[in-house]
Amino acid sequence: MTHNETMRIALLQDTASVLDAASNLAVIGDAARRAREGGARLLVTPELFVHGYAPQRLRAELEPSAVESALQRLGEIARASGIALIGSLPSPGDAAARGIDAVHIDADGALRARYTKTHLFGPDERAAFVAGDRRPPVVEAEGLRIGMLICYDVEFPECARQLALEGADLIAVPTALAGDFPQITSLIVPTRALENGVSIAYANHTGSSDGLHFHGRSLVAGPEGRALASAGEGAELLFADISPRPHPAAAPGIPGPQTSGSGGDGAPAQADEDTPDYLRDRRGALYRDWQATMKH
Repeated sequence: MTHNETMRIALLQDTASVLDAASNLAVIGDAARRAREGGARLLVTPELFVHGYAPQRLRAELEPSAVESALQRLGEIARASGIALIGSLPSPGDAAARGIDAVHIDADGALRARYTKTHLFGPDERAAFVAGDRRPPVVEAEGLRIGMLICYDVEFPECARQLALEGADLIAVPTALAGDFPQITSLIVPTRALENGVSIAYANHTGSSDGLHFHGRSLVAGPEGRALASAGEGAELLFADISPRPHPAAAPGIPGPQTSGSGGDGAPAQADEDTPDYLRDRRGALYRDWQATMKH
């Protein structure tokens, strides 16, 4: 696959069983098989789907060895299905120091990247996990540059913008959005895609789990802010075709999808058409000057 071709991806939306990794991994394995049969090369799964979304129970009851064995099993699923996976499970190690991770595993079963959630949501997450502080990675995979965020992270403009500036074509977002917040998928996720000229794959749980109800509404938003695929409230496997952004290798101030010009980190570049291009026209150096002179 060259950088000019599209990649078909799939998103899993389903109900996880808390602390039943065998059952949840079976769901992922079945979805991986169906996704590959449907032509997908990457499957994105929801936040903490491997062990179920129950922060306090995961901290109290989940042994480090269970996390490691589940990660190994994800690699086996990817290898057996011939499809890359983006899954989510707690960080390895002692429960008191664990974060919420997303992992990118290639079709050979190798771990390509790991990201720890930067913005923990609500008192349960903050009591059960430790927030990450490392920059989210971008992985080159079959002609696409793929970044990862987790759930609440994508609601902060800085996170998606960082990945866009590093050249991501696609941002995969494993999510556990409980409660009825339709504005996240109807407004925020499409806006993040549009303002950064990237595609965003937002994979949520559905159904009830540990006292929480998930409304699904998983979504793939394209770089124009339009839905390429969207789910309702039930279990579903979504497919979408993702195209690379037409820009050269990532560099500070890379242009957005509308132009091959430059100027993203200083004065605005000379526009070659009337279409807005937020990455091209941003003035990063000026914004940093503003922040440096703020009164705290």
